[in-house]
Amino acid sequence: MGRAYQNRKDSMAKTSDAKARVYSRYAREIYVVAKSGGIDPAGNLSLRSVIERAKKDQVPTHVIDKAIEKAKGGAGENFELARYEGYGPGNCSVIIECLTDNSSRTFNDVRLCFTKTKTKIGTQGSVSHMFDHLSILKFSNQDEEKVLDCLLLADVDVVDIENEENMLTIFSPHDESFKAKQALAEEFGDIDYEVDEIQFIAQNTVDLTGDDIELFDTFMEMLQDLDDVQNVFHNVS
Repeated sequence: MGRAYQNRKDSMAKTSDAKARVYSRYAREIYVVAKSGGIDPAGNLSLRSVIERAKKDQVPTHVIDKAIEKAKGGAGENFELARYEGYGPGNCSVIIECLTDNSSRTFNDVRLCFTKTKTKIGTQGSVSHMFDHLSILKFSNQDEEKVLDCLLLADVDVVDIENEENMLTIFSPHDESFKAKQALAEEFGDIDYEVDEIQFIAQNTVDLTGDDIELFDTFMEMLQDLDDVQNVFHNVS
């Protein structure tokens, strides 16, 4: 079927400033997950997952350890998830996920990105119905049938499965990610996931033309420059 999920490694930062922003985003996510679910990765699978992603994206160990140590203290900032939707350049659909300790500031910052590119921020649900909110697990395995049987026996709703050069990609509802990983671990042991993420995946994509291409790049750069922004999902091909 070929679902066009966004591989964050393709757009990993190459400048020192951009790398610092990546480190900061991971540190914030690790802090929030550790504070809410415990600092031991063995008992907090969400924490283990984000730590593994951070390591694959070359986040230094001291950044990870500092975020966990900060969560251990119990005090500190209280971050909450904020999600914004809207129409970007070329009328593309965009979903922005943030972790913020000041929702008013974050909303104003995100809205300014839309305003400066002459696009429009929308209301909750304005574009999210055009995306599927899915768990994505990609790993090396040659036995697609055995993997699928394992997941179905665990009552995991497998939305789609792709097999490319012995790399399987499993798509399931976002709230079944833990159940899917647990079933796979019981059957196959520890798995080194190339991708282990929750994403909004566009049901249909659009092609940008003319000035909209450059404007979209500017729009994305502005969003990525915001400290509170964690993820940006869109339907641009």
